Amino acid sequence: METKVIQFGEGNFLRAYVDWMVERMNAQAGFGGSVAIVQPRGDELKAPGRTINAQGGKYHVCVRGIEGGETVERVEEITCVEGVSTWQEIDRLAVLPSLRFVASNTTEAGIQYVKGENTFPAKALRLVRARHAAGLPGLVFLPCELVPDNGALLRECMLKHLADDPVPGLAEYIEDECVFCSTLVDRIVSGAPDAESAARFEREFGVKDGAMVCCEPFHFLAVQVPQGFDLEAELPLKAAGVNVAYAADIAPYRMRKVRFLNATHTSMVWWALERGFSEVAETLASPEGGAFVHKVLFEEIFPTVPLPDDEKRAFAESVLERFANPFAHHKLASIALNTAAKWKARCLPVVCDYFKATGRLPEAMMQGYDAIARHYDSLG
Repeated sequence: METKVIQFGEGNFLRAYVDWMVERMNAQAGFGGSVAIVQPRGDELKAPGRTINAQGGKYHVCVRGIEGGETVERVEEITCVEGVSTWQEIDRLAVLPSLRFVASNTTEAGIQYVKGENTFPAKALRLVRARHAAGLPGLVFLPCELVPDNGALLRECMLKHLADDPVPGLAEYIEDECVFCSTLVDRIVSGAPDAESAARFEREFGVKDGAMVCCEPFHFLAVQVPQGFDLEAELPLKAAGVNVAYAADIAPYRMRKVRFLNATHTSMVWWALERGFSEVAETLASPEGGAFVHKVLFEEIFPTVPLPDDEKRAFAESVLERFANPFAHHKLASIALNTAAKWKARCLPVVCDYFKATGRLPEAMMQGYDAIARHYDSLG
């Protein structure tokens, strides 16, 4: 296979998301590409990079949860990763003629410009600079950091770094030959299995893997594609069965995720804790909790999201499956942190839009708000 993707980030999320997608594209859509992972920070290679390299670039993803109404647990081998290196390898990787895509997840703080500092955008600029100097075609950037307009922000930060140390023709190369796609990513990745699960995987699947990562079955990728650029023609995600949406504006998909998933979590948390529940799945499994969550999702949030009804219904149903995941053990106490700020950001816009449309307040969501208020009132 040819090296087609450089991935900034060796963490659990990208390995269970981007690399898992590349594996599917190779198997089902003839992509024929491998991934060179770059550790974005540090001069010495650390785990899990060392482990992955010791295993010849191979590792496993355990996909487990509710899928199509059924409990699933499967272990899938990832073979598309050629290895993990430190960021100093950028110059070597930049001049590979087969290279076309750059994926990243350097946390929300990663895409920022700090004058004189070797930030992730500065390293991405070094990659592009070496490629431009070699006379090679531009690259397609697919940042996975959870910030709005991440593609445009990365491009802006790279150009600011370039302004500090100009290179003739490089700004034009970035503008004309490189493509920056903003994305919205969605998959819950829980990380390495616990010792008991790892021992069971070895017994049942014959897999012993120090770099295994566990995730839910659900996955979604929204890509904001510049006009006139056909990403699917080069990166056959949809052809491989990946749950992907291409759009000129991915803001409605961001709203869908924040409202259906995050606002429902925030609405239910203190309501559920008051009733003695401790986990999300436990709450949903009870008649009272199930009715509450269904009302929030399908009666109150549903009409406030500007997407086709079939898309919204499918996503809302997927949220129910994610909440019911028996492997997740998602503690309500964890979700309850900083609830007031979360409610203002996630739930208040829903309440306002619902009121504008109906002239009424959403009953279940306001019950959730009342429970939050009682909690903060109890703190004095």
